Amino acid sequence: MNINKKLNKKYKGKVNAVIQKDKIILTGDLDTWNEKVEAGLFVAKTGSRRHVINDIFCIEEKRQEMMVSTIKDKSLEGVKTDVLVIGGGVVGCAILRELSKYDINSMLLEKEYDVALHASSRNDGMVHPGLDIRPGLLKKKLNNLGNKMYDDLCNDLDVKFERFGQYLCFSNYFLLLPVLLSLIYFNLTAAGKTHYVGRRKLIKREPMVSKEAKFALYFDGAGSVCPYNLTIALAENAIENGAEVSLDTAAMDMEIEDNKIKWVDTNRGRIYPKFVINAAGVFCEEIAKMADDRFFSIHPRKGTNSILDKEAKKNINTIYSLLTKRSKNSHTKGGGIVSTVDGNVLVGPNAIETYEKEDFDTDKKSVDDVFSKHRRAADWLDEKDIITYFTGVRAATYEEDFIVEKGRNTENIIHAAGIQSPGLTAAPAIALEIVSILKRMMPQLRKKNNFNNILKGYPHVNKMDLEERNKLINSNPNYGEIVCRCEEISKGEIMDAMRRPLKCYTVDGIKRRTRPGMGRCQGGFCGPQVLKLIGEELGIKPEEVRKSHEGSNVLVGEKNEV
Repeated sequence: MNINKKLNKKYKGKVNAVIQKDKIILTGDLDTWNEKVEAGLFVAKTGSRRHVINDIFCIEEKRQEMMVSTIKDKSLEGVKTDVLVIGGGVVGCAILRELSKYDINSMLLEKEYDVALHASSRNDGMVHPGLDIRPGLLKKKLNNLGNKMYDDLCNDLDVKFERFGQYLCFSNYFLLLPVLLSLIYFNLTAAGKTHYVGRRKLIKREPMVSKEAKFALYFDGAGSVCPYNLTIALAENAIENGAEVSLDTAAMDMEIEDNKIKWVDTNRGRIYPKFVINAAGVFCEEIAKMADDRFFSIHPRKGTNSILDKEAKKNINTIYSLLTKRSKNSHTKGGGIVSTVDGNVLVGPNAIETYEKEDFDTDKKSVDDVFSKHRRAADWLDEKDIITYFTGVRAATYEEDFIVEKGRNTENIIHAAGIQSPGLTAAPAIALEIVSILKRMMPQLRKKNNFNNILKGYPHVNKMDLEERNKLINSNPNYGEIVCRCEEISKGEIMDAMRRPLKCYTVDGIKRRTRPGMGRCQGGFCGPQVLKLIGEELGIKPEEVRKSHEGSNVLVGEKNEV
């Protein structure tokens, strides 16, 4: 039965497919967003290079304008660059750093006030072993390659990375034989080694695992990293090596001439790149449209995570979850309980389809559902331990695979699209793949002789012994003044954050870099002091200091003189 016969049978003539060599275009009318997504998944084939473009009209779907900065100036008017990267997530910043190894001009545009504000900061920070990714998919190849790169990469960038490992727990002894047989498969296909762990050894390693966990598989290739710290470090190292990052800068339009991008229009002027790299996350499809190179669709997928107080860390040493049956239409790894590199515990995420690409609202049902699911593995989980929660939006294609390839219609664009989980793990490998494609398009590309792969990180007072701390304070007394009591963050660390290669002058930006406000009080004590330090550094009034985006001024109203 051909695709249209199947669609007609399922949707009673409401949906039609136009089948072309490299894409399937869906049109028609449906009532709900979930029906629209279901139709796309219905005709898509996992991993196929024939992508689904979903142009079905959906009554429930409301037009969502991309949120962009109100800044409009001509600071980038007429700028010429060899390579323009659009998108400042972990993939875009990894690509920029890789480009900075070469003797070319490269620039990254990020529409937000900082890098890593969307999916690259709104995830669990897990470096995946690739245990549940089907062999043959591009994301499987890039996940495993990226996983192997993490130790050296994080060491070079002075970013904390821990290979905690991951336990996949099982509740039924009837599964023991197939699980043991699967060891060969996992050792051939997953990053790192896979080991069988019986109940006795499991509770010795993870004493608080629930009684429902009878045995487990342990994947030693799994790890944890702070995703936004890594993204920031990638951007800073790229800047130190001559690359440019332009924040508050959105790609708004493109001029296509002879199947090539001639210029990219932004809110800060018109840029003339030789090549464009599309790493715009959930907005990759919009960038592809601008470039006249749309051959795929993105259907955003929300996921909610909860962060627990550091007291909860006593209950867990690694990363673990209990295998549960997935629903028929599930396209999520299922989440887990993650021991983070910062000493917290993270629980989640779930997966909900949404048409809103910038909907970061968190609802109680999502939190409750995540906790209910993971209590089967960890009955010690208590929502009273939550200190904050967050929601991210992943950029899934209907084929559930990464797109890393040159344009199919437009000659000078390369896409890094559909990068959902495990995009964090795969990011350094995606960067290598992008540059490999670029080399074929730009044969004159040559490596620099003076690339510096080492980034000097922040000094962390709370990680130092007394002798180290005294030595640092004697060299700069600011490190002896504690601003954040919960996380033991000094004034010196906050001043460092404002003076790094990627400048940062917002309360949330400082929070991501050095963690004031990340503790139990969530900035109740240190928030005013951070605000004051930013104002003093910039020479502005306290009421002019922003929490994050434009218009997010922390203080409002008139100041009373005493």
